[in-house]
Amino acid sequence: MHTAVLDWYEDNARDLPWRAPDATPWGVLVSEIMLQQTPVVRVLPVWHEWMERWPTPKALAAEQPGEAVRHWGRLGYPRRALRLHACARAITEEHGGEVPSDHATLLALPGIGEYTAAAVASFAFGGRHAVLDTNVRRVFARVVRAEEYPPAATSAAERRLAESLLPELGAARWGVAVMELGALVCSARSPRCADCPITHVCAWRLAGKPPHEGPARKGQTYAGTDRQCRGRLLAVLREAHGPVPKAALDVVWDDAVQRERALDGLVADGLAEALEDGTYRLPHA
Repeated sequence: MHTAVLDWYEDNARDLPWRAPDATPWGVLVSEIMLQQTPVVRVLPVWHEWMERWPTPKALAAEQPGEAVRHWGRLGYPRRALRLHACARAITEEHGGEVPSDHATLLALPGIGEYTAAAVASFAFGGRHAVLDTNVRRVFARVVRAEEYPPAATSAAERRLAESLLPELGAARWGVAVMELGALVCSARSPRCADCPITHVCAWRLAGKPPHEGPARKGQTYAGTDRQCRGRLLAVLREAHGPVPKAALDVVWDDAVQRERALDGLVADGLAEALEDGTYRLPHA
């Protein structure tokens, strides 16, 4: 299975800047945070802008956190921008501005979870770690366990399986190759089994592709939600280079109760600041 997947990856891998030989560990870390729940096509332009503006953790750490939120643009889930800013400050203050290579040290950074620590240690430094994103989990669920989809949350059994499949050499390349296979071929809704290099050993295909037996998978709604309202309010703050009067926020959403709830949420999450004169701005620290 290793040889087949790695050969496929050699011929089919997307040319992404954070995979380039000259990609920095900081560039890899930024990409991993941005790619959470966000497709590559949306991440690429924002990643390029961030790396030009803040090529090192020290460069980002010197900015106000509100600037990270401003230049996060419309990637969604903007608390990730605050986590990256906090991470940049910790790297600058505690690690001399260099992204640490050790998995445990990465995991201790603010906003870095198990997946991101493993991904950075593996992809940036060549460490031997099981990197379990949604794509990898789906490939292993189908190929090994004959299940259409993995569990909702990563299980200990999945981690043990992924670790047992790590090759002794080239584990980092194996990890990104399986991830790419899940993204391009073994997709969630329309898997292209005819193009899969390991279709001949895929337990799910050999079992007749049994349907998912767990809870129904529901697509995320957006229109009319608090999340959409928060996005509208945050867009006003991003576009202004200074405090914004409350009236400028009130006009972007008709439902006053929902609007106030969303605005309070932005303040509580540290994405906005309420000033004493009744205006609002992106966070300063």
